[in-house]
Amino acid sequence: MAQSTETTDWVSRFADEVIEESERRAPGKPLVVASGLSPSGPIHLGNLREVMTPHLVADEIRRRGHQVRHLISWDDYDRYRKVPAGIAGVDESWAAHIGKPLTSVPAPAGSSYPNWAEHFKAAMVEALAELGVEFDGISQTAQYTAGAYREQILHAMKHRADIDAILAQYRTKKAPAKKQQQKPLDEAELEAAEGSGAAGEDDGSSGSAGYFPYKPFCGNCEKDLTTVTSYDDDTTELSYTCNECGFAETVRLNEFNRGKLVWKVDWPMRWAYEGVVFEPSGVDHSSPGSSFQVGGQIVGIFGGKQPIGPMYAFVGISGMAKMSSSRGGVPTPGDALQIMEPQILRWLYARRRPNQSFKIAFDQEIQRLYDEWDKLDAKVADGSALPADVAAHSRAVRTAGGELPRTARPLPYRTLASVADITAGHEDQALRILSELDPTDPLTSLDEARPRYDKAEAWINTHVPADQRTIVREEPDAELLKSLDEASRESLRLLLDGLEANWSLDGLTHLVYGVPKVQAGFPADATPKELPPEIKTAQRTFFALLYHLLVGRDTGPRLPTLLLAVGQERVRSLLGE
Repeated sequence: MAQSTETTDWVSRFADEVIEESERRAPGKPLVVASGLSPSGPIHLGNLREVMTPHLVADEIRRRGHQVRHLISWDDYDRYRKVPAGIAGVDESWAAHIGKPLTSVPAPAGSSYPNWAEHFKAAMVEALAELGVEFDGISQTAQYTAGAYREQILHAMKHRADIDAILAQYRTKKAPAKKQQQKPLDEAELEAAEGSGAAGEDDGSSGSAGYFPYKPFCGNCEKDLTTVTSYDDDTTELSYTCNECGFAETVRLNEFNRGKLVWKVDWPMRWAYEGVVFEPSGVDHSSPGSSFQVGGQIVGIFGGKQPIGPMYAFVGISGMAKMSSSRGGVPTPGDALQIMEPQILRWLYARRRPNQSFKIAFDQEIQRLYDEWDKLDAKVADGSALPADVAAHSRAVRTAGGELPRTARPLPYRTLASVADITAGHEDQALRILSELDPTDPLTSLDEARPRYDKAEAWINTHVPADQRTIVREEPDAELLKSLDEASRESLRLLLDGLEANWSLDGLTHLVYGVPKVQAGFPADATPKELPPEIKTAQRTFFALLYHLLVGRDTGPRLPTLLLAVGQERVRSLLGE
């Protein structure tokens, strides 16, 4: 059996299992892994785990030289279940479309796409391209309306009693109690599998004629609010009535393509049809009586086997409450890629096992996240990183097809954010500041810092509240300067005297931390272990004074960056020289 050199990470272990299982089931054929997404609204970052888990496994299998297909089933033939909140151009009048296939619902106002499903699918396709995810997309509308599953539908109808018996084992089970209180948005856990076909679907049409695992869409109003009233296995003649508009008709199911199998039958049918070996499932699909568990029994009716694959955990969001309600309240992969490079987003999904929950930062935590990534990048470069970290890093920066585009000069994200904040869109000023960070190797073009600079700028503009933005004073605070005691004036003199000689990021860092040490009679380069605790207090007091004199607050961007941004001449003026 082929083995990866990266045997310490979860991706490699699953790849081993999938290769073994595929050889047992379909020796010599391409391996098949799968994901399912419903474009019923914005496809959020929880749904992305449905794609990234098999993508990472498929990519590892490709790296080992095997042929593999990653299928993404677009469940665009699912019913439109409800009017989503917070989507521009959509109000309660859209409730008239509930029950129609997603591809029969108009796109939101102003969209250039032909229908609701295509509108929300497009944003996800764009994000997956930026993330380097290679996949084969399958439209379930196209499959069903082309008659691709006709034999499977007729087979399911013939074996409806067997399917009903399996489902009946779970129908009497008591549903879990509903949560009494919803978590606030910034603590919300995004259900990773929400909207992937299961939610809100019934088990089938159970009228006076018995149970049927197939739902026709009404020939008049297009809705699935129908009941099958009779079916003949020999002729495939099916009659139904619409409970919405009263329309009734009789069709031959062996030539009728306007309907679909109910979800708990549709999913296992596709496992058998596509030969899926690996597909993860969210916690909602993995509980007792859920679609994954029931599907494991129903798939045998279609002559197939249930895929192997983990149950995956929630993805949380920090800073979510600050997001614009026009985006629907839940951030999408596209939202994340506005503020972080694709490598970082890939890394978040690669470094945690599927059953481990994690959060994606839209608040100040994103700066700490980037610091952590840059440290890992340096450790990988010098060979000091742990094997599992090397593996996660490798999966973040490249796929089997090659390296993802990356920033040529990856300057610290927090520094870029501070510069973008202070310069407010003036690229010439941003370049001036960034070129002074390291005088020995100055940045010569802002493009060297892209796309990271653009991501940091987008984060500042979209996720930092206006009252936390940095506005440099136009004039010195004469009243504050006049009120300073001799010690405070001395600290400002020490800083101003050292500005010219220390005008770089490292130099100014050394200078601003060193002033309180020198004032207290210690060398500027004395380490914290060599200093009494009160020096930290003196440093905080000094920093607060500088912030007040420069930006009128007691906090702000890192002082060395702020000083560079303001410029020497203006710093001297604002500090009262």
